[in-house]
Amino acid sequence: MGRDKRSWAEPWKVKVVEPIKMTTLAEHRRALTEAGYNTFLLRSEDVYIDLLTDSGTNAMSDWQWAGMMMGDEAYAGSRNFYNLENTIREYYGFRHIVPTHQGRGAEHLLSQIMIKPGDVVPGNMYFTTTRLHQELAGATFVDVIVDEAHNPCDESPFKGNVDLGKMEDLIVKVGAKKIPYVCLAATVNMAGGQPVSMANAKALRELTAKHGIKIMMDATRAVENAYFIQQREPGYADKTVREILKEFCSYTDGCTMSGKKDPLVNIGGWLAINDETIFEEARNLVVVYEGLHTYGGMAGRDMEAMARGIVESVQDDHMRARVGQVEYLGNMLIEADVPIVRPIGGHAVYLDARAFYPQLTQDQFPAQTLAALLYEDAGVRAMERGIVSAGRDPKTGKHHYPKLELVRLTIPRRVYTQAHMDVTAESVIEVYENRKKATGLKMIYEPKYLRFFQARFEVI
Repeated sequence: MGRDKRSWAEPWKVKVVEPIKMTTLAEHRRALTEAGYNTFLLRSEDVYIDLLTDSGTNAMSDWQWAGMMMGDEAYAGSRNFYNLENTIREYYGFRHIVPTHQGRGAEHLLSQIMIKPGDVVPGNMYFTTTRLHQELAGATFVDVIVDEAHNPCDESPFKGNVDLGKMEDLIVKVGAKKIPYVCLAATVNMAGGQPVSMANAKALRELTAKHGIKIMMDATRAVENAYFIQQREPGYADKTVREILKEFCSYTDGCTMSGKKDPLVNIGGWLAINDETIFEEARNLVVVYEGLHTYGGMAGRDMEAMARGIVESVQDDHMRARVGQVEYLGNMLIEADVPIVRPIGGHAVYLDARAFYPQLTQDQFPAQTLAALLYEDAGVRAMERGIVSAGRDPKTGKHHYPKLELVRLTIPRRVYTQAHMDVTAESVIEVYENRKKATGLKMIYEPKYLRFFQARFEVI
């Protein structure tokens, strides 16, 4: 057997375990009914394998836990903040850092500072909290992602790319002064965890520079994006993930970050800015909404764990194993002819609920139905990413009807074994084989904002 054919294993070993409860079909049905068929409303103790999100669900290393013991909990000027600030500058390259309690805290600050009522914010597909913060600040989001992103079967390697033609047309239509910044997500969550190429980031930088438009990145999973560039884009195979990340960030003017993803911690985030004027506003406004500018909603121990997590996150072996586990699950489903978004994303496998349930209309919530049935079958919790997540148009009150109706099987970092992936795959295959029995759901409770978190349903 050649060396390239040998099996690989995770670049870590288990030191501490957290017992999980083995649940039964009857327990699943009871819990699902009580939760209104919304997986967000399930109790964690009723879940066997939790693939709801990779946000804040990561396992920290011994080095990170050691850092937690070195938390400087001074109200002002914590040494952990300065360590975090220096680490972000070193690995991401941005000049100024404003810490926040998590990513949406940074989105809020950015939106309040940079957006005026009537503005237009283009982006490579929406994300739920990002778009809502933009809308609450008075802007309209416009999707400028490439068309391939809306086709789950398209095998293009960089389906997260911005369509430069769409971007130019928007500039002509509304004028550059109406566009405070481009929101560039790396990778694109709602498209199935699809990356942006380095070439596209460069070209977008050149285009926006001509018109004086800034690029603000959602850097939540930028390290995963860098890994895909290394694996898929010509000229980058011999560069490290760390080097690629720094170059990618150099084509942007700042970023929002949920540290609960790539940086391998359970809470925290930041807003990074190169522009001195915007930074001064953010540093002042963070005191109003989050906390002092040297902690911003995080304890010193959390900032230390995040700084160390950043260092670990850019290690090639770590990223190879992280994305490799996602690919392992995705390839099992592909081999069983289960319809998923392709290519396989960086943080999750996305099931194509439209292909599962062609008998259901979008108003019968096929992705929500699939997430519920998957939990019922094996206690595996996943997330709806379709019409429920898309929400309503704030002006008309009508549903947004996204082209993609997906269920996200999100893999936490360094948490589950390949055996858990096997159990998950078997459950998905079982649900797919029984797909003709699904009758859909109707919504019986809908909150005003971000309804997918708290909406309730019943079986049709």
